[in-house]
Amino acid sequence: MTAPAASAPRAGSRGTARTPGTAPRGAVRTGVVVTAGLALLALLAVVSLYVGSGDIPAADVTRVMREFLTHGTRPTDTTGMLVLERRLPRMLIAIAVGSALGMAGTVMQALTRNPLADPGLLGVSSGAYFAVVITSAFIGVSVGQAHVWAAMAGALVSSVLVYVIGTTGFMAGNAVKLVLAGVAFGAVVQGASSVITLSMPDVFDRVRFWSSGSLQGRSTADLQAVLPFLLVGAVIAVLMPRALNALGLGDDTAVALGSRPAATRMVGLAAITLLTGAATAAAGPLSFVGLIVPHALRMLVGPDHRKLLPLACLAAPVLLLAADILARVVVASELPTGTVTALIGAPVLIWLIRGRTVKGL
Repeated sequence: MTAPAASAPRAGSRGTARTPGTAPRGAVRTGVVVTAGLALLALLAVVSLYVGSGDIPAADVTRVMREFLTHGTRPTDTTGMLVLERRLPRMLIAIAVGSALGMAGTVMQALTRNPLADPGLLGVSSGAYFAVVITSAFIGVSVGQAHVWAAMAGALVSSVLVYVIGTTGFMAGNAVKLVLAGVAFGAVVQGASSVITLSMPDVFDRVRFWSSGSLQGRSTADLQAVLPFLLVGAVIAVLMPRALNALGLGDDTAVALGSRPAATRMVGLAAITLLTGAATAAAGPLSFVGLIVPHALRMLVGPDHRKLLPLACLAAPVLLLAADILARVVVASELPTGTVTALIGAPVLIWLIRGRTVKGL
Protein backbone atom coordinates (compact mmCIF):
# COMPACT_ATOMS: atom_id res chain seq x y z
CA MET A 1 0.00 0.00 0.00
CA THR A 2 1.38 3.40 -0.97
CA ALA A 3 1.19 6.43 1.31
CA PRO A 4 -1.21 9.17 0.24
CA ALA A 5 0.41 11.98 -1.66
CA ALA A 6 0.86 15.19 0.25
CA SER A 7 -1.57 17.82 -0.84
CA ALA A 8 -0.19 20.93 -2.49
CA PRO A 9 -0.51 24.20 -0.61
CA ARG A 10 -3.74 25.98 -1.31
CA ALA A 11 -3.53 29.06 -3.47
CA GLY A 12 -3.87 32.18 -1.45
CA SER A 13 -3.02 30.48 1.85
CA ARG A 14 -1.16 32.64 4.33
CA GLY A 15 1.47 30.01 5.11
CA THR A 16 4.18 29.70 2.51
CA ALA A 17 6.86 27.08 2.29
CA ARG A 18 10.39 28.17 3.11
CA THR A 19 13.47 26.54 1.73
CA PRO A 20 15.31 24.69 4.50
CA GLY A 21 18.38 26.55 5.71
CA THR A 22 17.18 29.99 4.62
CA ALA A 23 16.55 32.78 7.12
CA PRO A 24 13.02 34.10 7.64
CA ARG A 25 12.17 37.20 5.66
CA GLY A 26 11.77 39.30 8.81
CA ALA A 27 15.22 38.29 10.06
CA VAL A 28 16.79 39.28 6.73
CA ARG A 29 15.05 42.66 6.81
CA THR A 30 16.17 43.26 10.41
CA GLY A 31 19.74 42.37 9.46
CA VAL A 32 19.66 44.85 6.59
CA VAL A 33 18.37 47.60 8.87
CA VAL A 34 21.07 46.88 11.47
CA THR A 35 23.86 46.82 8.89
CA ALA A 36 22.68 50.02 7.21
CA GLY A 37 22.20 51.72 10.57
CA LEU A 38 25.68 50.87 11.82
CA ALA A 39 27.27 51.99 8.55
CA LEU A 40 25.40 55.30 8.51
CA LEU A 41 26.09 55.94 12.19
CA ALA A 42 29.82 55.41 11.73
CA LEU A 43 29.91 57.55 8.58
CA LEU A 44 27.98 60.46 10.07
CA ALA A 45 29.97 60.35 13.31
CA VAL A 46 33.18 60.78 11.32
CA VAL A 47 31.70 63.49 9.10
CA SER A 48 30.53 65.45 12.15
CA LEU A 49 34.16 65.76 13.26
CA TYR A 50 35.17 67.34 9.96
CA VAL A 51 32.24 69.76 9.58
CA GLY A 52 31.56 72.84 11.64
CA SER A 53 32.32 76.45 12.31
CA GLY A 54 35.92 77.32 11.70
CA ASP A 55 37.74 76.38 8.53
CA ILE A 56 39.83 73.44 9.76
CA PRO A 57 41.66 71.39 7.10
CA ALA A 58 40.72 67.73 7.04
CA ALA A 59 44.36 66.74 7.49
CA ASP A 60 44.54 68.68 10.76
CA VAL A 61 41.38 67.02 12.09
CA THR A 62 42.82 63.62 11.20
CA ARG A 63 46.10 64.48 12.95
CA VAL A 64 44.34 65.60 16.14
CA MET A 65 42.13 62.52 16.32
CA ARG A 66 45.03 60.16 15.55
CA GLU A 67 47.13 61.65 18.36
CA PHE A 68 44.21 61.55 20.74
CA LEU A 69 43.21 57.96 19.98
CA THR A 70 46.69 56.44 19.75
CA HIS A 71 48.62 58.37 22.39
CA GLY A 72 45.89 60.01 24.47
CA THR A 73 47.44 63.42 23.92
CA ARG A 74 45.27 66.53 23.70
CA PRO A 75 46.85 69.17 21.44
CA THR A 76 46.75 72.64 22.96
CA ASP A 77 46.59 74.53 19.68
CA THR A 78 43.35 76.08 18.41
CA THR A 79 42.64 73.20 16.05
CA GLY A 80 43.02 70.61 18.78
CA MET A 81 40.76 72.52 21.15
CA LEU A 82 38.04 72.97 18.54
CA VAL A 83 38.05 69.32 17.55
CA LEU A 84 38.33 67.75 21.01
CA GLU A 85 36.38 70.27 23.07
CA ARG A 86 33.67 71.24 20.60
CA ARG A 87 33.14 68.79 17.77
CA LEU A 88 33.90 65.50 19.56
CA PRO A 89 31.59 66.19 22.58
CA ARG A 90 28.93 67.45 20.18
CA MET A 91 29.07 64.21 18.22
CA LEU A 92 28.91 62.07 21.36
CA ILE A 93 25.98 64.06 22.77
CA ALA A 94 24.11 63.73 19.47
CA ILE A 95 24.49 59.95 19.63
CA ALA A 96 23.43 59.76 23.29
CA VAL A 97 20.49 62.15 22.90
CA GLY A 98 19.33 60.48 19.70
CA SER A 99 19.39 57.04 21.33
CA ALA A 100 17.45 58.34 24.32
CA LEU A 101 14.75 59.98 22.21
CA GLY A 102 14.41 56.94 19.96
CA MET A 103 13.88 54.61 22.91
CA ALA A 104 11.57 57.06 24.70
CA GLY A 105 9.43 57.44 21.59
CA THR A 106 9.18 53.67 21.16
CA VAL A 107 8.04 53.19 24.77
CA MET A 108 5.62 56.13 24.51
CA GLN A 109 3.95 54.75 21.39
CA ALA A 110 3.62 51.35 23.06
CA LEU A 111 2.09 52.74 26.25
CA THR A 112 -0.51 54.77 24.37
CA ARG A 113 -0.96 52.25 21.53
CA ASN A 114 -0.64 55.24 19.21
CA PRO A 115 1.99 55.03 16.43
CA LEU A 116 2.10 58.83 16.19
CA ALA A 117 2.72 59.52 19.88
CA ASP A 118 5.73 61.60 20.87
CA PRO A 119 7.65 61.64 24.19
CA GLY A 120 6.75 65.33 24.53
CA LEU A 121 3.09 64.43 24.99
CA LEU A 122 3.71 63.75 28.68
CA GLY A 123 4.85 67.32 29.29
CA VAL A 124 8.41 66.32 30.18
CA SER A 125 10.04 68.68 27.66
CA SER A 126 7.74 71.55 28.62
CA GLY A 127 8.52 71.00 32.29
CA ALA A 128 12.26 71.03 31.58
CA TYR A 129 11.94 74.26 29.59
CA PHE A 130 9.87 75.89 32.34
CA ALA A 131 12.51 75.01 34.94
CA VAL A 132 15.23 76.56 32.77
CA VAL A 133 13.16 79.74 32.34
CA ILE A 134 12.46 79.98 36.08
CA THR A 135 16.09 79.55 37.07
CA SER A 136 17.20 82.05 34.43
CA ALA A 137 14.61 84.63 35.47
CA PHE A 138 14.73 84.45 39.25
CA ILE A 139 18.07 82.88 40.12
CA GLY A 140 20.12 84.40 37.33
CA VAL A 141 21.38 81.12 35.92
CA SER A 142 22.98 81.56 32.50
CA VAL A 143 23.66 78.94 29.86
CA GLY A 144 25.90 76.09 30.86
CA GLN A 145 25.80 73.05 33.09
CA ALA A 146 23.41 74.75 35.54
CA HIS A 147 20.81 74.68 32.75
CA VAL A 148 21.29 70.93 32.48
CA TRP A 149 20.51 70.35 36.15
CA ALA A 150 17.56 72.76 36.10
CA ALA A 151 16.07 71.05 33.04
CA MET A 152 16.53 67.59 34.55
CA ALA A 153 14.84 68.66 37.79
CA GLY A 154 11.96 70.23 35.86
CA ALA A 155 11.46 67.06 33.82
CA LEU A 156 11.34 64.86 36.91
CA VAL A 157 8.91 67.11 38.80
CA SER A 158 6.61 67.50 35.80
CA SER A 159 6.46 63.74 35.22
CA VAL A 160 5.49 63.11 38.84
CA LEU A 161 2.71 65.70 38.63
CA VAL A 162 1.43 64.30 35.33
CA TYR A 163 1.45 60.78 36.73
CA VAL A 164 -0.49 61.83 39.83
CA ILE A 165 -3.07 63.68 37.73
CA GLY A 166 -3.36 60.88 35.20
CA THR A 167 -3.70 58.01 37.69
CA THR A 168 -6.20 59.42 40.17
CA GLY A 169 -9.92 60.01 39.99
CA PHE A 170 -12.10 59.06 37.03
CA MET A 171 -10.51 56.66 34.49
CA ALA A 172 -7.50 56.26 36.78
CA GLY A 173 -4.57 54.56 35.03
CA ASN A 174 -6.09 54.91 31.55
CA ALA A 175 -3.50 55.69 28.87
CA VAL A 176 -5.73 58.32 27.27
CA LYS A 177 -6.14 60.17 30.57
CA LEU A 178 -2.39 60.05 31.15
CA VAL A 179 -1.73 61.62 27.75
CA LEU A 180 -4.42 64.26 28.25
CA ALA A 181 -2.91 65.13 31.63
CA GLY A 182 0.50 65.51 29.97
CA VAL A 183 -0.86 67.68 27.16
CA ALA A 184 -2.78 69.91 29.58
CA PHE A 185 0.16 70.26 31.95
CA GLY A 186 2.52 71.00 29.05
CA ALA A 187 0.20 73.71 27.73
CA VAL A 188 0.01 75.38 31.15
CA VAL A 189 3.76 75.47 31.79
CA GLN A 190 4.46 76.44 28.17
CA GLY A 191 2.12 79.40 28.57
CA ALA A 192 3.76 80.37 31.85
CA SER A 193 7.17 80.16 30.21
CA SER A 194 6.00 82.43 27.39
CA VAL A 195 4.69 85.00 29.86
CA ILE A 196 8.04 85.14 31.64
CA THR A 197 10.20 85.26 28.51
CA LEU A 198 8.03 87.91 26.82
CA SER A 199 8.02 90.12 29.90
CA MET A 200 11.75 89.66 30.57
CA PRO A 201 13.70 90.03 27.30
CA ASP A 202 17.03 89.25 28.95
CA VAL A 203 15.71 85.84 29.98
CA PHE A 204 14.51 85.21 26.44
CA ASP A 205 17.97 86.04 25.11
CA ARG A 206 19.56 83.53 27.52
CA VAL A 207 17.26 80.61 26.69
CA ARG A 208 16.41 81.39 23.04
CA PHE A 209 18.93 79.10 21.37
CA TRP A 210 18.59 76.29 23.90
CA SER A 211 14.78 76.33 23.64
CA SER A 212 15.02 75.69 19.88
CA GLY A 213 17.02 72.52 20.48
CA SER A 214 20.72 72.96 19.86
CA LEU A 215 23.94 71.00 20.27
CA GLN A 216 26.13 74.06 19.80
CA GLY A 217 28.52 74.76 22.64
CA ARG A 218 27.81 71.51 24.46
CA SER A 219 30.72 70.02 26.38
CA THR A 220 31.79 66.70 27.83
CA ALA A 221 30.67 67.97 31.25
CA ASP A 222 27.10 68.28 29.94
CA LEU A 223 27.19 64.67 28.76
CA GLN A 224 28.62 63.48 32.06
CA ALA A 225 25.86 65.28 33.95
CA VAL A 226 23.02 63.51 32.15
CA LEU A 227 24.71 60.17 31.41
CA PRO A 228 23.58 58.47 34.66
CA PHE A 229 19.94 59.36 33.93
CA LEU A 230 20.30 58.15 30.33
CA LEU A 231 21.80 54.83 31.41
CA VAL A 232 19.16 54.14 34.06
CA GLY A 233 16.37 55.03 31.63
CA ALA A 234 17.89 52.83 28.93
CA VAL A 235 18.23 49.86 31.30
CA ILE A 236 14.57 50.20 32.31
CA ALA A 237 13.50 50.41 28.66
CA VAL A 238 15.45 47.37 27.49
CA LEU A 239 13.82 45.27 30.23
CA MET A 240 10.31 46.12 28.99
CA PRO A 241 9.86 44.53 25.52
CA ARG A 242 7.74 41.58 26.64
CA ALA A 243 5.49 43.76 28.79
CA LEU A 244 5.11 46.28 25.94
CA ASN A 245 4.26 43.50 23.49
CA ALA A 246 1.57 42.25 25.86
CA LEU A 247 0.21 45.75 26.36
CA GLY A 248 -0.13 46.13 22.60
CA LEU A 249 -2.72 43.33 22.63
CA GLY A 250 -5.00 45.30 24.95
CA ASP A 251 -5.26 45.53 28.73
CA ASP A 252 -7.55 42.49 29.10
CA THR A 253 -5.31 40.25 27.01
CA ALA A 254 -2.22 41.56 28.79
CA VAL A 255 -3.75 40.63 32.17
CA ALA A 256 -4.64 37.19 30.83
CA LEU A 257 -1.00 36.74 29.79
CA GLY A 258 0.16 37.57 33.31
CA SER A 259 1.18 41.18 32.66
CA ARG A 260 0.10 44.14 34.78
CA PRO A 261 -0.81 47.10 32.53
CA ALA A 262 -0.85 49.69 35.34
CA ALA A 263 2.62 48.66 36.50
CA THR A 264 3.87 48.60 32.91
CA ARG A 265 2.67 52.17 32.38
CA MET A 266 4.26 53.36 35.61
CA VAL A 267 7.62 51.79 34.76
CA GLY A 268 7.35 53.02 31.17
CA LEU A 269 6.65 56.55 32.36
CA ALA A 270 9.78 56.38 34.52
CA ALA A 271 11.85 55.32 31.50
CA ILE A 272 10.35 58.05 29.30
CA THR A 273 10.96 60.67 31.98
CA LEU A 274 14.61 59.77 32.49
CA LEU A 275 15.38 59.44 28.77
CA THR A 276 13.45 62.49 27.55
CA GLY A 277 14.40 64.63 30.53
CA ALA A 278 18.09 63.90 30.13
CA ALA A 279 17.95 64.42 26.37
CA THR A 280 16.12 67.73 26.77
CA ALA A 281 18.52 68.83 29.49
CA ALA A 282 21.51 68.16 27.26
CA ALA A 283 20.25 69.53 23.94
CA GLY A 284 16.95 71.33 24.48
CA PRO A 285 13.60 70.23 23.00
CA LEU A 286 14.08 68.25 19.77
CA SER A 287 10.89 67.48 17.88
CA PHE A 288 10.06 64.53 15.62
CA VAL A 289 13.09 62.38 16.50
CA GLY A 290 11.14 60.26 18.98
CA LEU A 291 8.11 60.16 16.69
CA ILE A 292 9.19 59.26 13.17
CA VAL A 293 12.01 56.83 14.02
CA PRO A 294 9.87 54.24 15.90
CA HIS A 295 7.06 54.74 13.38
CA ALA A 296 9.34 54.10 10.40
CA LEU A 297 11.01 51.11 12.06
CA ARG A 298 7.66 49.55 12.85
CA MET A 299 6.85 49.65 9.14
CA LEU A 300 10.16 47.92 8.36
CA VAL A 301 10.53 45.22 11.01
CA GLY A 302 7.08 44.91 12.60
CA PRO A 303 5.72 45.67 16.08
CA ASP A 304 7.93 43.37 18.18
CA HIS A 305 9.59 45.60 20.79
CA ARG A 306 12.44 43.13 21.19
CA LYS A 307 13.54 44.44 17.78
CA LEU A 308 12.13 47.97 17.92
CA LEU A 309 13.92 49.20 21.05
CA PRO A 310 17.50 48.34 20.02
CA LEU A 311 16.87 49.46 16.44
CA ALA A 312 15.45 52.79 17.65
CA CYS A 313 18.55 53.21 19.79
CA LEU A 314 20.59 52.80 16.61
CA ALA A 315 18.49 54.69 14.04
CA ALA A 316 17.57 57.82 16.02
CA PRO A 317 21.21 58.96 16.41
CA VAL A 318 21.59 58.63 12.63
CA LEU A 319 18.72 61.10 12.14
CA LEU A 320 20.02 63.50 14.78
CA LEU A 321 23.59 63.45 13.49
CA ALA A 322 22.37 64.12 9.95
CA ALA A 323 20.23 67.02 11.18
CA ASP A 324 23.12 68.46 13.21
CA ILE A 325 25.49 68.30 10.24
CA LEU A 326 22.93 70.06 8.05
CA ALA A 327 22.44 72.69 10.75
CA ARG A 328 26.12 73.58 10.47
CA VAL A 329 26.36 73.77 6.67
CA VAL A 330 23.01 75.05 5.38
CA VAL A 331 23.65 78.68 6.29
CA ALA A 332 26.72 80.59 7.36
CA SER A 333 25.24 81.33 10.79
CA GLU A 334 24.47 77.97 12.34
CA LEU A 335 20.84 76.87 12.66
CA PRO A 336 19.47 75.24 15.83
CA THR A 337 19.43 71.48 15.40
CA GLY A 338 15.79 71.36 16.52
CA THR A 339 14.81 73.53 13.58
CA VAL A 340 16.41 71.09 11.15
CA THR A 341 14.82 68.02 12.80
CA ALA A 342 11.43 69.71 12.37
CA LEU A 343 12.14 70.56 8.73
CA ILE A 344 13.23 66.96 8.07
CA GLY A 345 10.69 65.26 10.32
CA ALA A 346 7.49 66.89 9.12
CA PRO A 347 7.86 65.96 5.41
CA VAL A 348 9.12 62.47 6.29
CA LEU A 349 6.14 61.91 8.58
CA ILE A 350 3.74 63.08 5.87
CA TRP A 351 5.41 60.72 3.40
CA LEU A 352 5.22 57.81 5.85
CA ILE A 353 1.51 58.17 6.52
CA ARG A 354 0.47 59.29 3.02
CA GLY A 355 -1.91 56.76 1.58
CA ARG A 356 -1.87 54.69 4.77
CA THR A 357 -4.48 54.24 7.45
CA VAL A 358 -2.80 55.04 10.75
CA LYS A 359 -4.11 52.57 13.31
CA GLY A 360 -3.44 52.00 16.94
CA LEU A 361 -0.78 49.50 17.84
